[in-house]
Amino acid sequence: MPYIIETFDKPDSRALRQATREEHIDYLESQVDRLLACGAKLKDDGSDAGGGFYIVDVETRAEAEAFINADPFTKAGLFERMAITRWRKGYLDRKSYLRPR
Repeated sequence: MPYIIETFDKPDSRALRQATREEHIDYLESQVDRLLACGAKLKDDGSDAGGGFYIVDVETRAEAEAFINADPFTKAGLFERMAITRWRKGYLDRKSYLRPR
């Protein structure tokens, strides 16, 4: 069952995020088979809100933790905190998972 990982950047860490961004993107591309969705959180005006959101297709919390701990953003110390929550697919990619087939 997938997990949601929400990250929250440390205050005043925009320069660290930018310096580590390319390595982070390379990591995400290497993990594309495990990613259902991910992206940076934004303010309403489109500016950086200081964190990100991942939905990863893994079976255990330990796998979700290993995924985020291997991310270059985590290794660089970007995050103030992270929240990992198990997630049940209701709708994904415009497809319903709510009714058994």
